[in-house]
Amino acid sequence: MTEDFGTIQAAKQSIIDEFALFDEWMERYEYIVELGRDLTGLPEECHTEPYRVKGCQSQVWFRSRERDGRITFEADSDAIIVRGLISLLLRVYSRRTPGDILSTPPDFFDAIELGSHLSGSRANGLRAMVDHIHARARAAQAAA
Repeated sequence: MTEDFGTIQAAKQSIIDEFALFDEWMERYEYIVELGRDLTGLPEECHTEPYRVKGCQSQVWFRSRERDGRITFEADSDAIIVRGLISLLLRVYSRRTPGDILSTPPDFFDAIELGSHLSGSRANGLRAMVDHIHARARAAQAAA
């Protein structure tokens, strides 16, 4: 994904604005599935235990790289809806500084009313992915 979403706040607002175009929850769900289909994902060699995010119902793998003080995340899942959630997380958190990542809660999910429509296990998985992103940012910050 090479698209530039500007600031982290602008990325969050663009997601909120996109989801505001849909009147029905099913339309939002279909859009998340579409985002999942469009996600580049990770190569198969990264679908291994060292990259796996614990706490997710589905299989989820994250890879991160740090360059010039910014962390770039790539991720994949075996579930299309989770791939869509990953796409949203990457738009907000990838290519950001550790400080920006840590100071930005995933409140945009509440703004698009996603929390009330996810099953408990999916919500736990989403929380596990955000925790994974924040843990990587804390480690990068500590190493700096």
